[in-house]
Amino acid sequence: MGLAYLAALVLSLAAMCAIDARFRLVFWDSPGRAAAVIGIGVAAFLVWDLAGIALGVFFRGETEFMTGILLAPELPLEEVLFLTFLCYLTLVLVLGTRRVLDRERSAS
Repeated sequence: MGLAYLAALVLSLAAMCAIDARFRLVFWDSPGRAAAVIGIGVAAFLVWDLAGIALGVFFRGETEFMTGILLAPELPLEEVLFLTFLCYLTLVLVLGTRRVLDRERSAS
C-alpha cells in the first residue's frame, strides 16, 4: 500500500502527458518553455512549502498510502510529484481553454 499515492500521481502525470501529446498543448508545442514554466512553478511551490514547514504550519500527515521517503524534514517525495502534476495540469487547462476559445472566435 505504501506506493499507492505515488502510483496514482505517476498515472495522473502519464494521463496528462497523453492529453498533451494528443492536442499538442504544452510540451509537444514548446518543450523548453514548458519545462521552464513548470520548473519555476514547482520551485515556487517548494519554497512556499519549505517556508510553511519552517514556520510549523505544514507537516507531513501519516498514512499507509505514502512511501515514507522524505526529501527534507516534513517534505515527502510525493509532494514534488503532486506539485509537478498541479503545474502541468494548470498549463494544459489554460492552453486547452485558450485553444477552444480561439477556435470559437475564428468560427464566428
